[in-house]
Amino acid sequence: STREAKERARTLLDSLGMSGRMTAMPAKLSGGEQQRVAIARAMIHQPSVVLADEPTAALDSSRGRQVMELFRDSAHEHGAAVLVVTHDHRTLDLVDRVLEMEDGVLAEQDAATRAT
Repeated sequence: STREAKERARTLLDSLGMSGRMTAMPAKLSGGEQQRVAIARAMIHQPSVVLADEPTAALDSSRGRQVMELFRDSAHEHGAAVLVVTHDHRTLDLVDRVLEMEDGVLAEQDAATRAT
């Protein structure tokens, strides 16, 4: 229903610190705000697969954590597969698995390596 869709949108925007900007026109939003709205739009239908390329690039660390927490919660609560490509190491503690590419070789980091 329309009411449920609005409530879901409000919940998503709130989780990204954007609930107060729900009726703002896109031109009135900063680049980081536009990015968070785009992420909320992508997540509104609880997709089973999420591919995100540098989703935290234009965000400060706290907003970046909000985005990554949303992805993590979606994976854990809805069984979504979430693949994030990033150079941002600030949120590695929020992910279940880290694969790192160096010189064209893909290798998995273990939990001990990530903790350092």
